[in-house]
Amino acid sequence: MTDDVWKRNEIASPCVKICVVHPEARICTGCYRSIEEIGGWSGMTDAERAQIMDELPARKSSLTKRRGGRRARLKKT
Repeated sequence: MTDDVWKRNEIASPCVKICVVHPEARICTGCYRSIEEIGGWSGMTDAERAQIMDELPARKSSLTKRRGGRRARLKKT
C-alpha cells in the first residue's frame, strides 16, 4: 500500500507539531494560526489558506513570550 492515496493537491498545513496556544492572543506558538483557523483548516478553500499563510510571519513578532512559568503567572493575580 502506498501513501499516494492520501496526497492531495492543496496548500499544506503550517503545523509544526508544537501545539501550545498563547493564553491572551489565542494563537498557536508553533504555527501562529488562531484556534478558529486550526479548526477550520480542512474546510477552507486554497485562497483562504493562502491568505492565512501570508499573514503568519507577521504574527510571530506580535506574540510576547512568558517568562517565569507558573510562579510568574501566580504573581500577576
